[in-house]
Amino acid sequence: MLNFFAPQSSQEIYLIVGLGNPGSEYKNNRHNIGFMAIDEIADRYSINAFKNKFNGQLAQGIIEGKKVYLLKPQTYMNKSGTSVQAAAKFYSISPENIFVFYDELDLPFGKSRVKKGGGSGGHNGIKSLDAHLPNKDYWRIRLGIGHPGDKAKVHGYVLSDFAKAEKKTLEEFIYAAAKLTPYLVQDKQADFATYMAEHMKGL
Repeated sequence: MLNFFAPQSSQEIYLIVGLGNPGSEYKNNRHNIGFMAIDEIADRYSINAFKNKFNGQLAQGIIEGKKVYLLKPQTYMNKSGTSVQAAAKFYSISPENIFVFYDELDLPFGKSRVKKGGGSGGHNGIKSLDAHLPNKDYWRIRLGIGHPGDKAKVHGYVLSDFAKAEKKTLEEFIYAAAKLTPYLVQDKQADFATYMAEHMKGL
């Protein structure tokens, strides 16, 4: 039987990462939307056997015939890169095959953007990944959470829970991200972005 948790450098595999903070007190925070996306992906594709590995929670599975690992770093946001680096190095996954879901203040709630490489935009999790991966050519899936309107309020805002009034939009946002994940591993990132926008239109 194939051991998914052993190095498999001869096969093309993908690492799908969600950024967030561990612990029940952070579970529903805006800053944890990356974790929420990974949990939804895991549920949708029956990838539920998470194990503690690489200072994170790791699970393996298949999405549209592609071998994938799902990772939720348990290092706290600003050290996420150590977990991602360890997993990517162990399985010989190049940055081009890494997809990272995370919260984005500079996008309205419910909007998303997909980009390969680029800057951190001040996001501490992305700063950590940039510092630990061999290059910045991994895919960033930015999930908009909106901005509180005042820089002084950002810290409290990202570490606060989504409001009850945002529940429906949040559920649809996460649902769409999981449903459209196959486009990412099929090298159809533009389609992922297009259909995400279409799904969220009017919400």
